[in-house]
Amino acid sequence: MVDIQKKFLELALEVKALLFGEFTLKSGRESFYFFNITSFLESGHLGELADIYSQKIIESEINYDVIFGPAYKGIPLAAAVSTALSQKSSKLIPVCFDRKEEKKHGEGGVLIGSVKNKRVLIIDDVLTAGTALRNSIQIIQEAGGTVSAAIIALDRQEQDGGKQISDKLAGELNIPIYSISNLENLISFLETNGQKEIAKKLQLRFVPQLNFSFDNAFEYANKINKILKEPKVLKDL
Repeated sequence: MVDIQKKFLELALEVKALLFGEFTLKSGRESFYFFNITSFLESGHLGELADIYSQKIIESEINYDVIFGPAYKGIPLAAAVSTALSQKSSKLIPVCFDRKEEKKHGEGGVLIGSVKNKRVLIIDDVLTAGTALRNSIQIIQEAGGTVSAAIIALDRQEQDGGKQISDKLAGELNIPIYSISNLENLISFLETNGQKEIAKKLQLRFVPQLNFSFDNAFEYANKINKILKEPKVLKDL
């Protein structure tokens, strides 16, 4: 695990942006954990999160002209990341975001800021089913912009038809999708930081959904079998 992933997960747990329990996500999927980026705003740690995003963007060498933050959570995030990037590069980074409802007066439309004839970097918090990302891309394209990449804080590594949704979307939309961290990183982090029981629950419920080939299927089956035999895990099932 690289430093930026460790830093992000430590901060997310500190501000309680990562919660563990039983949750129903906006996509309708059931999950044992929940990521709430609002906790960074409420705790006053948005600047630290933006610094992590900016570091990942710089390391990824993404070419873009403007940052797009989807309403509503993406708005303060995009503004904070733009500021962090400007401080690092001494270059002004324009920001654009959408409204939930089209404005009929003044400048009108659904966008504040412009993406027309510009390369756009989408910044969002989490990728589950990919619905929000698809919607953002549609808005940008209809406004005359070109999406160059998307970056998220946490890739849940959900599956669709046996393939990770992030990989599937990247192929379908022909854009790179970067993430600061993902489910596998989270499990590894928990295992090495004294939270093995939570890590085991995540493995039990999500390892079968992760990509693996026929050749190593038995290896995964043995791991899952060992987890199932744990007394504490059996108690929670």
